[in-house]
Amino acid sequence: MADSKGSRATTATAKRQRLTAAAARVVHQQGVERTTIADIARAADVPVGNVYYYFKTKDDLVAAALTEHAHALRTLTTRLDRIPDPRQRLKGLVEAWVGERELAARYGCPTGTLAAELGKREEGGLHEETGKVIRLLLDWAGRQFRQLALPDPDGLALTLVSAYQGMSLLANALREPGVMTREGRRLTDWLDSLPDLRD
Repeated sequence: MADSKGSRATTATAKRQRLTAAAARVVHQQGVERTTIADIARAADVPVGNVYYYFKTKDDLVAAALTEHAHALRTLTTRLDRIPDPRQRLKGLVEAWVGERELAARYGCPTGTLAAELGKREEGGLHEETGKVIRLLLDWAGRQFRQLALPDPDGLALTLVSAYQGMSLLANALREPGVMTREGRRLTDWLDSLPDLRD
């Protein structure tokens, strides 16, 4: 009996994870308003009726998608944190962004496009959740600039993340992945030009 319960719990967890991953992918590709619960269920290979067991509303699924984006960001920054030098970590971040150039050209930045769409809503509070994901990135980048002992590390982080959002937006608007490549090179050159003021 205990094995049967454990097996059901494992299956339920796997279904929830599939739905969360599918929500992140489909909402990024289609936008919040155009995405239906049925779209997400189909992408997750889960019957539509089962979705409501895990998520009561579409907004719950969008919140789960944001959680997935935050998880992906933490996974990336954890990997980058293994690099000993903060400047190289920042350059690794830019390299990761450029590595997603085809996706950015097709759909834009996952979090940035959600922020733009959800920021127009007055209800639900999801725009605040999007802001938290962007704040994770700003805080991580700020720590790297702080470790280089540079003045105004949070301002430098804002410059870096703003540049990323801009190049993602333009790559998407122009449907041109090369924008990410060229602007990524400029960002890397900028990072190389910054002094290292550590003792």
